[in-house]
Amino acid sequence: MKRAIRYLRFSQLGQSNGSIERQELYTDQWLEFNEVKLIDTFIDRGKSARTFDRPDFIKLKDFIKKHYKTVDYLLVDQLDRFSRDAGEAMSMVKLFQKKYNIQVVSVTEGIIFDYDTPGSFFRAGLQLLLAEEDNINRSIKVKGGIYTAKAKEGRFVFKNAPFGYRKIGERKERKLIVEETEAKIVRYIYDAFLKNTPLYLIKEEARNLGFTTKGNMAIERVLKNPVYAGLLKVEAYKNYPGGLFDAIHEPIIDKTSWMMVQEKFKNPTKQRVVIDDELPLRGILKCHCGTPLSGAPSRGKSGKYFYYYKCRHSRHNNISAIKAHNQFLQICELMSLSSVQLNKIKSETNKSLEIELLNNRKKVVEKQNQLQEVQEKLFSVEEKWIKNEVSKDTYQRWFSSYNNEITTLKGSIERYSTDQQVAFKILEKNLNQLTDMKFVYSQANTLQKREFVNILFDSNLYYENGIYRTPTMIDLFSTNHLKMREKNLLIYTKKEILNDRIPFSGE
Repeated sequence: MKRAIRYLRFSQLGQSNGSIERQELYTDQWLEFNEVKLIDTFIDRGKSARTFDRPDFIKLKDFIKKHYKTVDYLLVDQLDRFSRDAGEAMSMVKLFQKKYNIQVVSVTEGIIFDYDTPGSFFRAGLQLLLAEEDNINRSIKVKGGIYTAKAKEGRFVFKNAPFGYRKIGERKERKLIVEETEAKIVRYIYDAFLKNTPLYLIKEEARNLGFTTKGNMAIERVLKNPVYAGLLKVEAYKNYPGGLFDAIHEPIIDKTSWMMVQEKFKNPTKQRVVIDDELPLRGILKCHCGTPLSGAPSRGKSGKYFYYYKCRHSRHNNISAIKAHNQFLQICELMSLSSVQLNKIKSETNKSLEIELLNNRKKVVEKQNQLQEVQEKLFSVEEKWIKNEVSKDTYQRWFSSYNNEITTLKGSIERYSTDQQVAFKILEKNLNQLTDMKFVYSQANTLQKREFVNILFDSNLYYENGIYRTPTMIDLFSTNHLKMREKNLLIYTKKEILNDRIPFSGE
């Protein structure tokens, strides 16, 4: 009595087990009618037939390698259950027959595949080609549907919502809504990255805040995902161009911030500095030769560690961190503002606010006009393409250019429309702290200290012969620079090109 094994499969879990039950019924009937004994059954549930990389099909091949001498037939309901790739399927069927002497049987189609029989070979090949064509047609329909949903309707079509969002609704009514608790973490990630916070620190803090996405590149994926800016990345489909398209969901990050992050990824900072609370100026403070100072602890005779800032060139700077920090705190004391200066800042701030708001309103109108012009150009190109007046390549090139310009303009409009009064209210609330800059610096964390120094001295703070030096400094805090020089704390030598600049107090 001949023996057989059978392989059953359906591609979508949503098809339920009804498909498997039907395949079992038909193969059982064939076994009974042909008086063939069933040895084993292999079932793949919810697996595509595009490749043979399926769990139970792999088990089937292993079974055949070990027990092929006891098997005469491999039963399938139809050949498309076996595979939808005609070339791969024909090769696999030929292998089973030539190497293991096992014939593949398509029960429903009534085909016992025999590579040495022309009629059988032709019928099986035809069925596999039809299955592959059906697969191609399905793929085209799916890709077309995805393109329409994303590019035309602005819908997020993927199964899982990205961190910071959750999905509501079903089918075409399904959309993303902001999960505010997670969105705060996403905003922190973007804000910290734009402030040059090292990625390893962003990852640590994000985990502490509740970032649950796994993977070494999880933070980078968040930073590169256009979904957070209310955009969808769409692949080109047939004659339709790909690119970034506006989505219907609410953004967590403004478009300008997202684009700034992408630019930073294109031009990454080569120097990597490990943040250490004992050495907040490492990589920020420079030697007189221009080399950023590194830092490390040195063990004393008592076993206690002392920290030093060092230049990589021998006989250059090797500064005690304690001395450098104490000097800088004294500099901060002399940078503190008087009540007269504070009142002047408040007055200038109010004037600046009015001017800023007025300018922003003008810029919004200007950008809206530019946006309308670009949208009209895009519409014109689309119209010419529809009328076959321009080639596909020309259309796609101009579409990409105009689409990027539209995204940039929308980001600018969004930025200039933001209520600037919030920032000024925060500033006014905290202005009194500027009367004690030593306190401000001391209370800051290491990252804030680094940002403070970079902004204050425009990344131009040097150390030479036991004294800080700089050619650039915010004028508002340089009032006592002569006292700083007198006390051997800081020498401020303004660049010649800055000598004629009118001092500002609004900052």
